[in-house]
Amino acid sequence: MKHKKQNGISRRNFLKTSLGAAVAAGFPTIVPSSVLGQMAPSKRINVGAIGVGRISRGHDMPGIWKYDDARVIAVCDLSDDRIEQAKTLVNSVYSKQTGKSYNGVTGYRNYHDLLANKDIDAVLVSTPDHWHALIAVAAVRAGKDVYLQKPASLTIAEGRYLSDAVQASGRILQIGSQQRSTVQFRRAAELVRNGRIGDLKHVEIGLPGDPAGGDPTPMPVPAGFNYEMWLGSTPDVYYTVDRVMPTKDFSRPGWLRCEQFGAGMITGWGAHHVDSAYWGMNTEYTGPIEIWGSATFPTHGLWDVHGDFLTHARYANGVTMDISGAFPNGIKFYGTKGWIFVTRTENVTASDPGSNAPTSARLKATGLDASDLSILDSVIGPDEVHLYVSNDQHRNWLDSIRSRQIPISPVEMGHRACSTCLLHHIAMKTNRRLSWDPQQERFHNDDDANARLSRPQREPYTFAHA
Repeated sequence: MKHKKQNGISRRNFLKTSLGAAVAAGFPTIVPSSVLGQMAPSKRINVGAIGVGRISRGHDMPGIWKYDDARVIAVCDLSDDRIEQAKTLVNSVYSKQTGKSYNGVTGYRNYHDLLANKDIDAVLVSTPDHWHALIAVAAVRAGKDVYLQKPASLTIAEGRYLSDAVQASGRILQIGSQQRSTVQFRRAAELVRNGRIGDLKHVEIGLPGDPAGGDPTPMPVPAGFNYEMWLGSTPDVYYTVDRVMPTKDFSRPGWLRCEQFGAGMITGWGAHHVDSAYWGMNTEYTGPIEIWGSATFPTHGLWDVHGDFLTHARYANGVTMDISGAFPNGIKFYGTKGWIFVTRTENVTASDPGSNAPTSARLKATGLDASDLSILDSVIGPDEVHLYVSNDQHRNWLDSIRSRQIPISPVEMGHRACSTCLLHHIAMKTNRRLSWDPQQERFHNDDDANARLSRPQREPYTFAHA
C-alpha cells in the first residue's frame, strides 16, 4: 500500500522538509586542538547530553565520544549527584583519549539553560519517556539538532506535535531506533520487501516483559534532586524510589514500570520492533486500520504497566500483526512462500530485560532465521529495493548534521512506530475492537478511545513553555 499523506503532510514533502537548513557556519573553539586530537575544534560538533542516567552513560554518550569530530561538552540532569558523576565520566574519557588532563564539561540543572548555550550545536535526549517530546520540541526551537531516545512521545497527540515541530524547524532529529543500523534488521527488511518469502501476510512481534511489584511507601525526596520538575507534565504524586530511579547505581529504573511515565514494554521495546517491522512491511508513514486485544495489569504494588498481553492489528493492504510477550523476542515475517525471523544478538545495556530471548547458536551469531535457510543467502539485485544503509545510529546522526540529509530514523518514522505501540496499549485498556484512521490519527466513532490520544500537561511543563 502506498500511503501518500500523514495528517496533511505528503511523504515527499516530509522528506524535503527534513533536509533542513544549511549547516551553521563554524563552531566555537573550546580548547586548543593540540588537546583534542586531529579534528580542529572549529569543525567539531559540540553536543549536550540531557538526562545522564543508565541509557545515556551506557549507550548515548559513548556513541558520541568515540568519534573525533564530535564532543560532549555539557551534561544536564535533575540530580546533582548524576551531574557530577557524568562530568567525571566524560572528563575521564577525554583525558584517556588525549593523554592529558581534561576538564571541559559543563553541568546544568535545567535543560533550558543548556539549550541557551550557543556553543552547543546538538543534544542527546536520554530522559524518561514523559519528557522526550517536550525537550525535543524545546531543542529544535532553540536551533539544536537532536538525538532522541525512543519512544518518541508519551501520547499520540504529543508525537504529532513533535513531528510537526521538527519538520517546521528544519533541524535534524534522529530517533534512537538503533535496530535500523544493525545489519540483520536491514537484511530481513530487504528480503521481505523484495518478495523472498512471497507476499507478506502476517507479522509476529515478541517483546520482553516487566514484573509487577515496587514498594509504594512514601519517602523523602533525596537532597539535590528536583523531583517536582522530574514529574514534568504528569500529575504531582509523592516520591518513592521505586517510582523514579535508583539512587546508588544506574540499574533499571522504576519509572519504566509506571503508566504515569510510559506505557511499559509495548512502547519501551515495542517502538524498536514495530519500527523494524514497518521497515519490512513498507508502512513507515502510516499505521493500522483496526486494533484489538487484551492484557493483564498488576493488582498490587507500585508498578502498574501491562503484564501478559496479546494484541492484534490489521492494515489496509490486508497484512495482520500480532504482538505478545509470549512470542520469542524479535520479529517474524510470514509470507506465502515462507518466513523470516530477526532478533538482536546482544543487549544495548547490561540491565536490558532479556526474557524469552532466542537461544539458538544461529540466532546468537546472526540474529536471523528462516523457513528455508537459502532465503538468507539470496542476493538483492541492482534493480530491486535497497534500503538505507547505516552501520551506527549515532554516526548516522552526526553525518546528517553535517550534510543536512535525512537520517535513517527521522521523526515521522519514530512517531508512526510509537503511535502504533500506543494504539496497541489503548486496545489493552479498552479491551475492544477499535477502528483507526491513520491519516487523520483518530478513532472512528469512539469518544472514549479518542480521549486516550492525549493527556493534560501539568503547568508549567507544557509545549507552550517548552
